[in-house]
Amino acid sequence: MDVRLTTEQRQLRDAAARLADDLGPGSVHDLDDADRVARLEKAVDSTGWRALRSDGASGVEVAIVAEEFGRGLVDVPFLGPALADDLRRHLAADTGPYTIAVFPQPAGAAEATDTRGFRRALALRQDQVLAGRLGEVRPGADLTRRNAEVLEPLEPLGELSPEQVARWSALALVVTCADLLGVARGAHAVACDYAKLRQQYGKTIGSYQAVSHPLAEGLALIEGSVSVLRHAAWAVDELPPAEAIQAALVAKVYTARAARTIGETAVQVHGGIGNTWECLVHVFLRRALTSTELFPASLEEIDLGLS
Repeated sequence: MDVRLTTEQRQLRDAAARLADDLGPGSVHDLDDADRVARLEKAVDSTGWRALRSDGASGVEVAIVAEEFGRGLVDVPFLGPALADDLRRHLAADTGPYTIAVFPQPAGAAEATDTRGFRRALALRQDQVLAGRLGEVRPGADLTRRNAEVLEPLEPLGELSPEQVARWSALALVVTCADLLGVARGAHAVACDYAKLRQQYGKTIGSYQAVSHPLAEGLALIEGSVSVLRHAAWAVDELPPAEAIQAALVAKVYTARAARTIGETAVQVHGGIGNTWECLVHVFLRRALTSTELFPASLEEIDLGLS
């Protein structure tokens, strides 16, 4: 495995980063800016990145975009339609635009995520691809993504092979890992910028060990997250399905813990203002917590002796 990004992958990363920096929310109040959201939606839609898998892109390339969009808190759908696209490409019929829905429990009702602007969702139940109309938007902790109920009955669209199911499951885990890594990077950057500016007792707070050490630990967690994510994203297409899922599970457990730690540190670095609505760091932490619960993974699923 060569962990280095190709020239084309670096260009994709830079393009996604520019889009996120230019049109992503720079404050909590920007989340309610309908004009900004409309321009962001138009820009993302014009890139065609929601159909990366249909265009032959690898898991690494989908993860690259997801990471930069997480870092910039991009608040129009990408993760949902990108995963739905990976299901659609295995179906014979042209099934139109979809986001993704998940079944929280085997007997539970499906819930769709990333639903802004979408009317239908795809879901995978065992080897069956199902489609359903979206109902009412459900309140959630994540301020950058909307969830909605999926109305019954669901329409069967086709079946996937066991290998296709496994590789899609690995990709689903990897994309949420990439989002978690991006969120961690974004929260860490905001906290570092604040630590360089905020002064106490005549010195910037970043000069005190109580602040600088947790931020240094966060950087180490980010580097570890990059390593496990790159391997898991590569494994989606290159390793046997069982090994790809194992790599994705390891990455999900690691990146979820890292993103939560970094998000909580970012809140603490901001002190009292970090617990207010106006401070952007809680938006990063909210997104980290919800991405953790989307396609969750636990240590019990990993047999590599991690702790």
